[in-house]
Amino acid sequence: MDFKRNIIITGGAGFIGSHVVRLFVNKYPDYHIINLDKLTYAGNLANLKDIEDKPNYTFVKADICDFPKMQELLQQYHVDGIIHLAAESHVDRSIKDPFTFAQTNVMGTLSLLQAAKLYWESLPEKYEGKRFYHISTDEVYGALELTNPEGLPSPFTTKASSAHHHAYGREFFTEDRRYQPHSPYSASKASSDHFVRAFHDTYGMPTIVTNCSNNYGPYQFPEKLIPLFINNIRHRKPLPVYGKGENVRDWLYVEDHARAIDLIFHKGRIADTYNIGGFNEWKNIDIIKVLIKTVDRLLGRKEGEDMDLITYVTDRPGHDKRYAIDSRKLQRELGWEPSLQFEEGIEKTVRWYLDNQEWMDNVTSGDYQKYYDNMYKNR
Repeated sequence: MDFKRNIIITGGAGFIGSHVVRLFVNKYPDYHIINLDKLTYAGNLANLKDIEDKPNYTFVKADICDFPKMQELLQQYHVDGIIHLAAESHVDRSIKDPFTFAQTNVMGTLSLLQAAKLYWESLPEKYEGKRFYHISTDEVYGALELTNPEGLPSPFTTKASSAHHHAYGREFFTEDRRYQPHSPYSASKASSDHFVRAFHDTYGMPTIVTNCSNNYGPYQFPEKLIPLFINNIRHRKPLPVYGKGENVRDWLYVEDHARAIDLIFHKGRIADTYNIGGFNEWKNIDIIKVLIKTVDRLLGRKEGEDMDLITYVTDRPGHDKRYAIDSRKLQRELGWEPSLQFEEGIEKTVRWYLDNQEWMDNVTSGDYQKYYDNMYKNR
């Protein structure tokens, strides 16, 4: 079958990647979507069981650092678009093992860029109709001051705005803010962003970079705050909170991020940068209290009875105080904005994890890895 486009999505078995793969496979039956994933601990093909038999979907187990394999895949599938999500992303892991983060996030991105450059430059049309879209993080910008500890009404209004929306400072990350990464994770992502832009400036490769705030929703690996705490509340395990839980993050429902990626891939300006955020700042401790109340209510417990699970632990090194994205450029130029109020998104998210305990058990036990390792070890 001839497809209109052949797009590699890297990290497509991961949290955000699986939502992007599902959206593209279902929305564009005339696109061939190649899901490229190494299936490390954070990659789980159970995230995509509902689309694994679709005729326009192909899974390839491979490492983006394997440069010859990347060259082979681009030629084999006549790839004209790359949406690059594959990355090591857990800050605590980066503090313990910075080498792995540099290898995957920097050298892996460079491997993909060079393979795309060589393949696309070999074609008669060269870069025409091609696109290399790199997904990054707001953490490359460093940290913002926490100047409004109690929060003031947010200056941003969207369809998804709610009465809660507060800003905990007067500054926000805009696309022209200088980079100031503070962790090995954010330093590795900052470096990869620079390589992507350098490939446009040096070779004319059609690239786009987006920097997104914290995502939440179904299929997130449960070492991240929201799924970890939902699971711990369910099983009445301690909820380890760094410092006093005063750190502020901007949260975005993962399907809204996937919609933004779709829009930017198709309509974003080449060589440009777009910030994607939820206009939705929360202190960690306030999110945790909302999670406890929501899980308790949905499990038929007395609402808030598990507040005593909160356990304050020593803060991690270099823990940034506040991140807050200004995504008005994306709103203004391409018409995107979040669709869900945070309270609605949290309700959907908690329900999903409570309804999918088997998925959670397989992930926390590691059984999902054994299953797919056996499936692909001879391929």
